[in-house]
Amino acid sequence: MSLQIWLITLAAIAGLIALDFVTVSRKAHEVVFREAVWMSVFYVGVSVIFGGLLLVWQGQAIGEQFFAAYLVEKSLSVDNLFVFIVILTTFAVPPYLHQRILLFGIVLALAFRGVFIAVGVAAITMFSFTFVLFGALLIWTGVQLGRHRDEDPDPMDNFVMRLITKRFPVGRDYTGAKLLTHYDGRLGPTPLLMVLVAIGATDLLFALDSIPASFGVTQEAYIVFTANAFALLGLRALYFLLKGLLDKLVYLSLGLAVILTFIGIKMILIYAHDLFPAVPEIPTGLSLLFIAVVLVVVSVASVLKVRRDPSAVGHVGRVLGPHDDDVDRNR
Repeated sequence: MSLQIWLITLAAIAGLIALDFVTVSRKAHEVVFREAVWMSVFYVGVSVIFGGLLLVWQGQAIGEQFFAAYLVEKSLSVDNLFVFIVILTTFAVPPYLHQRILLFGIVLALAFRGVFIAVGVAAITMFSFTFVLFGALLIWTGVQLGRHRDEDPDPMDNFVMRLITKRFPVGRDYTGAKLLTHYDGRLGPTPLLMVLVAIGATDLLFALDSIPASFGVTQEAYIVFTANAFALLGLRALYFLLKGLLDKLVYLSLGLAVILTFIGIKMILIYAHDLFPAVPEIPTGLSLLFIAVVLVVVSVASVLKVRRDPSAVGHVGRVLGPHDDDVDRNR
């Protein structure tokens, strides 16, 4: 894509982010279901319109690549939401702060992914073997996700979080949007700053899996970036829309494991096809169909599982527990 197209696209995305900032800053409040529905409809609609324009402007191949990459990133973002909910619950974040934290996480994730996309493009251009490395990474991630699908992440289990808690006093009470405050005369981080650090670490880890997954669908940097951007822009709305339903998606992690493994195999086949033309490639249209079918099967299977066994829950259900909705988040 030309520099002009990139600049126009970046300006449009920046405008949508600015709109989010204005909406969130205007009045801190807990988003209700009706508002979340309209937010989700808006962002999905914008993404579909953008994909449709690409389809008309650049042709079927590019359009299919965008929708396939968008579907991959959207499905991975749902798993991202599991971790966000774990973090917000672990730190007992007041509901009125959820929007600001999620918006921070989205902007930071977009920045991380922009860097990884640039690195990925350079690596693929210089070394075609990068396809094999990315493919192996995705297969390994898929296998690990499948093996540990019933385990919940620990937000405190990273070097930065341990370093902060070791060297500075950390309080339990939230003081509005303050990030630093004094504890017995010593300056230390508020719980809100700890949450933002945990969100940032999560964004970094998800970017490591997300970008290779997009490159498994398309090698166009513009498509990879826009698919990630539009999937992330709708993440805040998706959180408030699905937070009461995520614990019912008991097979989501298994489905994502299958998708990541499939894309990993696809990337290795791309490299093998370049060396040996007789080796078949997996067409983008088939990839799009496969991903869509897996997500539908996972959703239907999860619904049937919960109907047969109401006690079956996903990660969020195990973290929240049966009565946590009544917990005072402002403690």
